[in-house]
Amino acid sequence: MNDNVNSVTATDTVSASTPRRANGTPVHVGSDDCIELRRLHRFFGKTKAVEDISFSVRRGHVFGYIGPNGAGKTTSMRILATLDLPSYGDAYVDGFSVINDPELVRGRLGFMPDSFGTYRDVNCQEYLDFFARAYGLVGRHRTDRLRWVMNFTGTEGMAEKPIRGLSKGMKQRLCLGRALIHDPAVMILDEPAAGLDPRARIQLRKMIRELADRGKTVLISSHILTELAEMCDSVGIIEQGKLLATGSVDDIQRQRESSRELKIRILDRAAAASECLSTIDTVSGLIVDGQLVKFEFAGDIHDQAALVSQLVSQGFQVAEIESHKKSLEDVFLQVTEGLVQ
Repeated sequence: MNDNVNSVTATDTVSASTPRRANGTPVHVGSDDCIELRRLHRFFGKTKAVEDISFSVRRGHVFGYIGPNGAGKTTSMRILATLDLPSYGDAYVDGFSVINDPELVRGRLGFMPDSFGTYRDVNCQEYLDFFARAYGLVGRHRTDRLRWVMNFTGTEGMAEKPIRGLSKGMKQRLCLGRALIHDPAVMILDEPAAGLDPRARIQLRKMIRELADRGKTVLISSHILTELAEMCDSVGIIEQGKLLATGSVDDIQRQRESSRELKIRILDRAAAASECLSTIDTVSGLIVDGQLVKFEFAGDIHDQAALVSQLVSQGFQVAEIESHKKSLEDVFLQVTEGLVQ
């Protein structure tokens, strides 16, 4: 299928439904959703890089985009950043279509790709000033934005330092500053923590949360799932171009959690306690390890309380109970199959 033909079809289809004034100028679509993908498709020949993806991100929220390499994350982000056109469907940034109003989208969006170019023979302040001018910032406003961005990203102390002398972490800060220089409503960050040391990752995570607290909407992809679980208000799991699950981390965990691992420490007669537990339908995989009784438990929190109460009523001395809830990594492994295209 020819990609050029697909792109024209997408434009023709959406333009009829995009609100416009009598003079043809676009009308902002007011909504609490600052990012919205509507049945997005992107084909490269026979490869379906993105296939019928729809989701939205509320204003001031952080959305984690999760998937293996080649799943379609970067393709989706490039479409949102107006660097590529969808084959079908549309995407909206702060109420404006990436197909019909790309210039308006670019003014409202800051994009930090997974790989980016820097200029070896310029310093940090010159680099940021170049992009500020490219976005049309002038006079005092440009000066104030430069000062704020360098202060926020912690690069003010190396304003005169050549970019070629920066560490990977400081380059990431600088490029985050570049994406922030025009004060966009939406931030798209593609693998921003890749290659960073633990301290730099923690600092980046704090900056992203602060941006969300300031009202910015952030879409971020990462392979470090534990950090996404702590940082994101909601996540989407994508594989082979298809969105497999979306929602808050807790919601997805509850939807996918058929059982959890329980560990109960019995001060005396652990083997007898195990025999008692074996009669309960929601208990499986019993293992006795000294005073510890480990097993898979398919009940909810109320069933768990009833189970402990039953053990105590039968004279077993329950000293500790530990419940292991599935992590985002566990859910990711359960939802995906490790497929690439």
